[in-house]
Amino acid sequence: MGGFWTLRRTAGLLKRPTPDRKGPARRALPQLLVFTDPARTPDLDALAAVLPPGAALVFRAFGAADAETVARRLLKRVHARRGRLLIGADAALAARIGADGVHLPERAAGRARALKAARPAWLVTAAAHSPTAARAARAAGADAAVVSAVFPSRSPSAGAPLGPLRLAQLVRAAGLPVYALGGVNDATAGRLRDLPLAGLAAVEGFRAGER
Repeated sequence: MGGFWTLRRTAGLLKRPTPDRKGPARRALPQLLVFTDPARTPDLDALAAVLPPGAALVFRAFGAADAETVARRLLKRVHARRGRLLIGADAALAARIGADGVHLPERAAGRARALKAARPAWLVTAAAHSPTAARAARAAGADAAVVSAVFPSRSPSAGAPLGPLRLAQLVRAAGLPVYALGGVNDATAGRLRDLPLAGLAAVEGFRAGER
């Protein structure tokens, strides 16, 4: 048994940071974020069907005409798995369907505080590709930063991989919970076990047919 479930086991072994009692209270964060991608995760129903309990699925529609129909269907499936559904970039869509939060691209991280003020129950994460971007996500009020790329990735937008050492330095400097994304799979996740990460994030880090 590999893939998705290996990531889940590894995420459960991470040295998750102790919350800062002097800072703002944060809601419990999922240990695993699963990102959708039109090309790399075409079967979203199969993906939702194997989502581990407590994980979050991040639906990225990229402007698809049927985004709302798909999002509503995924919300039901994900909640049936006791997971959470975040909508990528589109806060209006998240509000219409009653999603559990949003994931913001790096360029939109500054919207986090306003979104959380409007919907305090939402989980709001933000992409970050550098220490500066991670600190900006914290300043903007995001619950967590999703940092990439950690390892070599097939994503067309992935930059040079950080590797575990530079990721550890970024986590210490970020000042907010951090997820590792980019090339995180059953072969690489173990290299992150000793880092104080909030959790792991993946697009292709599992095979949806496995249970």
